[in-house]
Amino acid sequence: MFDLTTIAFLFLEIKHSLSQDGSVILWFLPLIICFELPLMILVVSGIVRFYYQQHQTTQVNSFFTPKVSCIITCYAEQEAVKTTIASVAEQVYDGDIQIIAVVDGAVANHETYQHACDAAKQYATVNRQIIVLPKWQRGGRVSALNAGLSVANGEIIFNADADTSFDNDSVAQIVSYFADPNVPAVAGALRVRNSNASLVTRMQSIEYLISMQGGKTGLAQWNLVNNISGAFGAFRRELLIQIGGWDTHTAEDLDLTLRFKQYFKRHSEWRIPFATFAVGHTDAPDTLYSLIWQRLRWDGDLFFLYFRKHWPAFSPKLLGMGTFIFTLLYGFLQNVLMPVIIAGYTLYILFSYPFEFVVSMTAFIYCVYLAVLIFLYFIVLLAVSERPKQDLKLLP
Repeated sequence: MFDLTTIAFLFLEIKHSLSQDGSVILWFLPLIICFELPLMILVVSGIVRFYYQQHQTTQVNSFFTPKVSCIITCYAEQEAVKTTIASVAEQVYDGDIQIIAVVDGAVANHETYQHACDAAKQYATVNRQIIVLPKWQRGGRVSALNAGLSVANGEIIFNADADTSFDNDSVAQIVSYFADPNVPAVAGALRVRNSNASLVTRMQSIEYLISMQGGKTGLAQWNLVNNISGAFGAFRRELLIQIGGWDTHTAEDLDLTLRFKQYFKRHSEWRIPFATFAVGHTDAPDTLYSLIWQRLRWDGDLFFLYFRKHWPAFSPKLLGMGTFIFTLLYGFLQNVLMPVIIAGYTLYILFSYPFEFVVSMTAFIYCVYLAVLIFLYFIVLLAVSERPKQDLKLLP
């Protein structure tokens, strides 16, 4: 048994040491000070800039309404695909929308295919063309996206998953950014649709709010959006075809984002915005087991892309200096090397110090991270969230 009194004493002693000598924090919290603090400054300053632009400058309505093609990748969503098609067909966007529901493996997923066909009959209108494209044998997500791209004729392409639905102004919001000819692609915002399913999904709702919606809003102000989500992203069709569409292997969304960024040095005027108020709602893993496997898959994808497929592209000559440094630090190092550093640091203190000291220091580090997350949560709630009342319910 360990002594709770000793742990409490050591906890207060660590707090006192930090208040007396600021340099001690470099030993206790090296990753926060040297690595995470600069990122937090970028995000928070970007959010403040975004808030100023939204509330202190005059907003101009966009009359840019090109034809949009939405490629929906379907596999085994069954009746849920109807909700996705309906949410796109019922957009308030004034321009034409071509909806292409690509059913991958339609032989095995006949029910999904049938529901997509039913939705096509139900929701098609004069300016909402709905095409159900069956791929009878399964070819994977990339194959489905490229099949949809081959029949898409809209000036703007946006991709969606069949388990994702959208606010009715999402298309109008995301397309408005393309009025700027220097925008090749735009990232859309995502929220967790099944937030109330379990504690795991509620935690992911907070993560999506702080990290994805808040973090990308801040980073977009400095043209540092790191990934255009595969569940909701938009692209100029001409440029998407020029760079070869979606590519095989894995993590097609990050792969495509990196290939767009490889033009940043040659086109220094290009920027990839984040459409904060273009919101899609997606289902997140509702068990700890499924969440762990999702994140292991994501981390494996990152490892493959950074170490193998796009290793030659990590150069300022392609990415530009700003994008290169940010991708190196917060794409490569953060996602690939930082877990190893954290594991090594944890093992070091476990074997070097008494158990009570390890517990008290771990509790202190936890409190620091909790305080940082609460701070970011309220910043995003006040400056970014379009649903503050709903997001406030996540506080407990």
